[in-house]
Amino acid sequence: MEFTGKIIAILQPRSGVSKTSGNEWKVQEFVIEDTMNGQYPRRMCFEVFGADKIAQFNIQMDEMLTVSFDIDARQWQDRWFNSIRAWKVERVNAAAPTPGATAPGSPVPPPAPAPAPDFLAGDDKDDLPF
Repeated sequence: MEFTGKIIAILQPRSGVSKTSGNEWKVQEFVIEDTMNGQYPRRMCFEVFGADKIAQFNIQMDEMLTVSFDIDARQWQDRWFNSIRAWKVERVNAAAPTPGATAPGSPVPPPAPAPAPDFLAGDDKDDLPF
């Protein structure tokens, strides 16, 4: 799933040590707002898990991003909680379009015409069943 919008909040990172494996972990949450919805913008709080991913994504305030994420639910003390975890973050308008690429929403040019089949002039064999 994807969500495109502007980063409106960056929460403090949390870290700890796993009880089962003993490994350290780090997670940080961000809030993104869909600015295309006019009067009623949608917001989503998502998390980035792992110090390496947090550094790799390097999310900043007011950036326009497209966030690819997975949703999962977990139970704790007879209550259920959703987890929205980002696995890819792309900057909107970060790179100029490559030559030959079309911008989103622009008309797609028709495909090039296929070459006419090359029939042999001396092919008199008619192998059609009808």
